[in-house]
Amino acid sequence: MKIVFANSAWVSAAERLILRGGGWQSVKLRVRYGLLFHPTAGPVLIDTGYTPEALTGAQRGLMLRIYGALLKPELNAAEQVLLVLRRFGLSPDDIRTIIVTHFHADHISGLSLFRNARFIASDAAWARVKARGPWQNLRHGVFTELFPPDFEARLEGLSAKRRAEARVSVPGGADLFGDGSVIAVDLPGHADGQFGLLFAGSERPLLYAVDAQWLLKALTENRTPGFPATLIAEDATAIEPTSAMLRRFLGCGGEVMLCHDPAPTSYDLAPAAA
Repeated sequence: MKIVFANSAWVSAAERLILRGGGWQSVKLRVRYGLLFHPTAGPVLIDTGYTPEALTGAQRGLMLRIYGALLKPELNAAEQVLLVLRRFGLSPDDIRTIIVTHFHADHISGLSLFRNARFIASDAAWARVKARGPWQNLRHGVFTELFPPDFEARLEGLSAKRRAEARVSVPGGADLFGDGSVIAVDLPGHADGQFGLLFAGSERPLLYAVDAQWLLKALTENRTPGFPATLIAEDATAIEPTSAMLRRFLGCGGEVMLCHDPAPTSYDLAPAAA
């Protein structure tokens, strides 16, 4: 089973905001999304990263425009999701499954590009999105205009998946494809319903921990940021327990990968030939 991650954009942040005891120098963060080639499900996207639909599209609402102006993401044109698919000989219609790790804009902004895809996501978190009003959703970092109109009809919730047992110091989770190859692991703290993905079949188990932290150093050096980073967390009290679980996983020989850490990994897509 092959897994590659591409970088949809860069976002800059002062190090001290994302690493306890860090300096004021700017860190250029990646905004990853993944492409998984599953033996039975075929090509599967893991989120979509940032796309022009969220950052430069003419149809964006006022709050999404303000969001883009504040964060100032820099789109990586060479690794936008449709171009990356083309590198593998795929079209949007070839994608039948998208795993949506949580509902923030840098993870869902391209969902509407994929008319044939089902969405594997937290149905509990989706129920809360529906129950909240627009301003409440904005407070939770959710821009509902980025969801396809038929999102719910295509939603395949985690609650319907078979539960897999705990392994490699990681709690059990939903078995996304029924074969133990990809396990959704709850990662509370950053966003409502956020889950990571455990790929246990490789020689060194990989846990894609999404936005549990912005920098891997925050985990390995036990330097999880406090205020003001905790202000934008869904559940600030859950951040440290989640981080401690990831450190135990690392201590047992596992590998943790994050969405935003700037350091290249062995799973990152090689640059396209000129």
